[in-house]
Amino acid sequence: MTSATSHRLRWVLYPLCTVVVLTLVAAGLGYHQITRAFPQTEGELTLPALDEDVTVHRDNHGIPRIYAETADDLFRAQGFVHAQDRFWQMHINRMTTSGRLAELFGEEQLETDVYLRTMGWRHVAEREYDLLDADTRTYLDAYAEGVNAYLDQRDGGQLGLEFTALGILNSEHGVQAWTPVDSLAWLKAMAWDLRGNMAAEVDRASLVAAGYTRAEVEELYPEIPEDHPPILAGGDLADGEFVDAASPLAHDTPPADNTTTPAGGSAAGDSADNSTHHPTIPPEAAPALDALADGLHAVPELLGPNNTGLGSNSWVVSGEHTASGAPILANDPHLGASMPSVWHQSGLHCAEVNSECPFDLVGFGFPGLPGTVIGQNADIAWGFTNLGPDVTDLYLEQVDNEANTVLVDDQYEPLDTRTETITVADAEDVEITVRSSRNGPLLSDAAEAEDLRTIGERSAVDTEGSITEEAHNTDYAVALRWTALEPGTTADAIFDMGAATDFDSFREAARSFDVPAQNLIYADTEGTIGYQAPGRIPERGSGDGRWPAPGWDSDYVWQGYLDFDELPTIENPDSGVIVTANQPAVDEDYPHLLTDDWDYGYRAARIHELLTAELADSADGGVTVADMLEIMMDAEHGGAQAVVEYLLDVPLEEELDGANETTAEAQQLLADWDFQQDVDSAGAAFYNATWNHLLDVVFAELPEDHRMPGGSRSWVLVTELLRDPDASWWDGPEHSSRAEALALAMDRASAELTEELGENPGQWRWGELHTFTPVHTPFGESGTAALEWLFNGSTVEAPGGISTVNATGWDRTEGYHVETVPSMRMAVDLADRDSGRWVDLTGVSGHVFHPNRQDQTELWAEGETLAMPFTPDAVRDAATETLTLRP
Repeated sequence: MTSATSHRLRWVLYPLCTVVVLTLVAAGLGYHQITRAFPQTEGELTLPALDEDVTVHRDNHGIPRIYAETADDLFRAQGFVHAQDRFWQMHINRMTTSGRLAELFGEEQLETDVYLRTMGWRHVAEREYDLLDADTRTYLDAYAEGVNAYLDQRDGGQLGLEFTALGILNSEHGVQAWTPVDSLAWLKAMAWDLRGNMAAEVDRASLVAAGYTRAEVEELYPEIPEDHPPILAGGDLADGEFVDAASPLAHDTPPADNTTTPAGGSAAGDSADNSTHHPTIPPEAAPALDALADGLHAVPELLGPNNTGLGSNSWVVSGEHTASGAPILANDPHLGASMPSVWHQSGLHCAEVNSECPFDLVGFGFPGLPGTVIGQNADIAWGFTNLGPDVTDLYLEQVDNEANTVLVDDQYEPLDTRTETITVADAEDVEITVRSSRNGPLLSDAAEAEDLRTIGERSAVDTEGSITEEAHNTDYAVALRWTALEPGTTADAIFDMGAATDFDSFREAARSFDVPAQNLIYADTEGTIGYQAPGRIPERGSGDGRWPAPGWDSDYVWQGYLDFDELPTIENPDSGVIVTANQPAVDEDYPHLLTDDWDYGYRAARIHELLTAELADSADGGVTVADMLEIMMDAEHGGAQAVVEYLLDVPLEEELDGANETTAEAQQLLADWDFQQDVDSAGAAFYNATWNHLLDVVFAELPEDHRMPGGSRSWVLVTELLRDPDASWWDGPEHSSRAEALALAMDRASAELTEELGENPGQWRWGELHTFTPVHTPFGESGTAALEWLFNGSTVEAPGGISTVNATGWDRTEGYHVETVPSMRMAVDLADRDSGRWVDLTGVSGHVFHPNRQDQTELWAEGETLAMPFTPDAVRDAATETLTLRP
């Protein structure tokens, strides 16, 4: 849930906190109220929906391993177990994706519901169900039966302490039965939080509307560094000849055709020509674009903030480089930090694997969604990172509101409409009309504080980029075109990938994975490694999707989607290594435009560097799972190296009036800093604080809502500026030179850390600033200490930082506390299925004070992992509790 959303909840939760705590304490029922929600995990329980007995083994961390005779029973049991461990999380997620938060928390959540109803996540999910394979529908139905069997056995506070609190706040709310559509709607949340460059599109347009030239805005979005290789490069996909990325593992020097990646990624196709057709965005549009950006914050980020600092790592190494002689696969998706984690670890095992019951899985899934999303079966292992293609476009629409029509080329056509009724706790229902053009729902209709339909008044645009005088008296709207707003078959892919036995069947399963588009890495017991990018990726007419487009011009309408066989893929590259870390998936030789807004590739380049070193060090013995886990914890700040040399060259006495001794001492910390961001590092603490202030000093003239982010895009931009002492950005309100700006940033950082960490720079510690507290949704951000203590997790110090391999990201406008994280870590060796290692961010349980609620966080912070047994004997040996579910 966004900070804005949580802030609006505070006025409700202040009194709730007092009522809940006093009620529990005064009644002497605190312990009972908490523990009565803990699930039964030993002995026998009745699950009437089952056809036959199901066994659930749990280890000492509560991780369930489910064994069933049939696939239907397997997913019934998974639904039951998910509900045992995480039903509050499932419930709040389905209420969010359905646009029903006001039903729980009242009018303060109405804006969020209006945005979600306007986009229609659940509306789309309802249409998806009938598109799915019969087996998928059966599995979704079975999962819902398992969830509902649990709900039939419990109610109110027996489901979780959150329901006790909710019952006091809103006694009228009743928990409804789970449905397959509740599961499918969660896929929309996945797609939204991994949607690509929509925030950058709004940001660029707002800056142009605020008076910056397009060239000035483009300067803020520099090109990918030349030495940061894409995933795949140098081939013709149509001929099936794509080779692996230019990597020191495969080449002594990068090939010539991989030396430049334009403007944040591939500029393939005719995107360069299309740039001349971008419509002008005049100053009058600034308020509307800003309002749009503000309004989108009302949409909860259930997986994590959508920004350039968010990403994931995955890589696979072939058996020629490993100690076991079989591939090793590693994955750590970077998502939003939460309590509990977005993931749930489990094993899903058919007692006899066959065509009727093809599942033998260990891995990570989402509570509320059946199946395993990332993991391994008896034959293969796979992982995900976000591909990040541009799958969202904003369109300015000319609308006649009286006639409820929209301009299409030279005539007005009716808007599509539907009515939504929002139930509001302690208030009257609210009815809204959702309107859609051919390009998608009108997000402008969802604006609460300002009517965004004024976006075009005095600012209409045409395909030549000029303002159209005749349109000045017309109302305008903003429509969203997004791949996830069309029904898809991603749910089919989840089950089919789990049942795949080789790369061909895995790729065939990936054909159904519509949204969100991902990088899939693959390995199998036969020694094959591979990569596949699935997903719907639009083919545009005019424009490249980086700027809002004129919706009335058919030249800008999407022409369709790339065929799956045209998407990037590779099998058994010569290098024996595939690395994906949200860097460009392809180079300029790829014939289609995926996006121009990739991650800037520091993580990917560092992983390549570390793998190269590991392979050189272990040339005789080969790399191991332990080596892969060590790489995951690397905290080197790849962007700092180019900056520190300039910081050390600054003569503080000359550049600062009254430069203090502490700043000079702090400056010297950088001379000995190894660029690793360990919790005990004084250099990391000072550098990150300096970086934070440097961005505010250099880019002080940017609008407040457009402060530079702290991640890889800024690293590239500032590095380029440092090489040019005459760059205009070095002349600002408080500085007139590069040296003065650097000195000012260091002095402010020194003052900040002196106040926060003491007067001795040598004793400053990054871990004291960079902490991680798992925050509960929604009670963990109430603003009241007692409620936050009750529902939030314990705080740990976290190494790493934004855009590093160990990507513990922080929002520099909010402080240094961790907001995005490696949400789990997993490494598996295909030679020994019981040798895999894994760790979750928090723990399996979602219940307050349950021993497995946060028993993995300290392990996660310290880079430790748990055994990941796969075979039945190993699972039984690890089991500490066994529950039999009987029909």
